[in-house]
Amino acid sequence: MAAGPVSATLELPGSKSITNRALILAALADSPSTLTGTLRSRDTDLMLAGLSALGIGVDPDPHDPTRVTITPAPMHAASIDCGLAGTVMRFLPPAAALAQGTVIFDGDEQARNRPLSTILDALRDLGVVIDGDRLPFTVRAHGEVPGGTVTIDASGSSQFVSGLLLSAARYRDGVRVRHRGARVPSMPHIDMTVSMLREAGVAVDTDTPDVWTVAPATIHAVDRQIEPDLSNAAAFLAAAAATGGRVTVARWPQHTTQPGAEITDILADMGCRIDYSDGNLSVTGPHRLSALTRDLHDVGELTPTIAALCALAEGQSVLTGIAHLRGHETDRLAALTTEITGLGGVCEEIDDGLRITGAPLHGGQWHSYADHRMATAGALIGLVVPGVQVHDIATTSKTLPDFPGMWDEMLSATVESH
Repeated sequence: MAAGPVSATLELPGSKSITNRALILAALADSPSTLTGTLRSRDTDLMLAGLSALGIGVDPDPHDPTRVTITPAPMHAASIDCGLAGTVMRFLPPAAALAQGTVIFDGDEQARNRPLSTILDALRDLGVVIDGDRLPFTVRAHGEVPGGTVTIDASGSSQFVSGLLLSAARYRDGVRVRHRGARVPSMPHIDMTVSMLREAGVAVDTDTPDVWTVAPATIHAVDRQIEPDLSNAAAFLAAAAATGGRVTVARWPQHTTQPGAEITDILADMGCRIDYSDGNLSVTGPHRLSALTRDLHDVGELTPTIAALCALAEGQSVLTGIAHLRGHETDRLAALTTEITGLGGVCEEIDDGLRITGAPLHGGQWHSYADHRMATAGALIGLVVPGVQVHDIATTSKTLPDFPGMWDEMLSATVESH
């Protein structure tokens, strides 16, 4: 529990979303690339290990593990551990299809329930031989992929589209992806993919809604400086909101494709003050948080953090557009409902989201469900509710390698400032 309003300035590691996209593009490029500020977390280390297993050169700087040089090479047979990383299990199979040999994918037991048939069926339609419809599955690669046009329902995850686009330029006929179904969630993540492809010299036609076309082309090497992870920043900025304190995140990009940047608008709607100066973004929390009614369809990954704040706010909040979160690391809507009500809160599932009414909360066990966002949401509530114990806080290493240390450092700075 915080000793009072938190007060801290933080440097955050690089973006997971940008890192794992950059790693795929670097592995398929025409020459070596150096990535600086690379996130080193479980998800990104699994991607690095997977590329290395396929034969790609992966060389971290011995003095700075966040500076990594990726050297493209012919890919061969391998066994890939996806862990619980959606970006690994959805971005790496389309790239591995360009290998010569059998590539076996598996992951954590919990990952075997994550939906993958959409991208695996799409790869089959593009000419890839795959055994299985979920983890574990096998890609029987023959060095090239015909490519062509494929129609998918990406309403379960934008990663299905991004995964196909990232490797598409290396397919013989390129790839045209058509989406048919309910609205695609997290569209800003697809925009991020398209932007990074264009930076690497790949033309992407997005003129037709829900259609993305990549012609066969050379993927050029790009040395990248990875931005701080703004989704990971959300929990720390929300700490200021929850406690009426002030948290500053250094090196906040003025322009970004990261959807996590929307956390600032959301916090402003809940009564926070937002300041941006000299590359630093600061959030100052209000005396009392306001309830929130908002469509989170494009920023679903922020939902656990926002739901935790809504449980602490005054009045009824309604969060919509997030039915797809039922297929994330865990069923996040069910998990949030269970954990908030378990602490005495009022939270109920609706068709595509949550209805949360602020109520006095009490201490108790908050389960993380091996889900990093659930763990940080519990830590957030624990700042102002005595006796909250987060089970398996270590699961935060999935995207933020030292969340407990950074959280403790923020609280220590708060004590010193009082």
